[in-house]
Amino acid sequence: TYFMLVSSETRFEELDDVRQAGIVAMLPKPFNSQDLEKALATTIDFMEPARLELENYDIQELKVLVVDDSLTARNHITRVLKNLGMVIISKANDGAAAAEVIKNNEFDLIFTDLNMPNMDGKQLVEYVRQELNNAFLPIIMVTSDDDAARLGEVKAAGVTAICDKPFEPEAIRQLLVSVLDES
Repeated sequence: TYFMLVSSETRFEELDDVRQAGIVAMLPKPFNSQDLEKALATTIDFMEPARLELENYDIQELKVLVVDDSLTARNHITRVLKNLGMVIISKANDGAAAAEVIKNNEFDLIFTDLNMPNMDGKQLVEYVRQELNNAFLPIIMVTSDDDAARLGEVKAAGVTAICDKPFEPEAIRQLLVSVLDES
């Protein structure tokens, strides 16, 4: 089941839970034809995604870790990645659980939320970069946080890329190409 939200609500705090629940597209009211076209294109792309093709990696062999304290958000990210052709996906419900998994397993890519209990996304990035001394593992931060200072700290900690929640499959496809094939 796919959901597109049509709403006149504009307050971030009211929309954040809905955004993280995995809606496919948001259409603001009142909307124009360009807004509708974008929302419909996003929905169609989500329902019938083009498989991600990479020059440097076999997409089906990529080992991915998805970290988010929201089960709904973890499932949404996982569904988008599977739709792109990824099949080896592990999950962790916070940074501390992810740190244990990373310590004992090799990954090609990590998707993590920023705001989590026990160990947040920034602390997880610092753990990978400093404690494990791994400067090369791509870490993509998926967050609805828009605090510029906080996001600056995350960048300084060594995150590879930051992606807004909710995200469009095409945005993730382009981000993965830039992170995995162009770096």
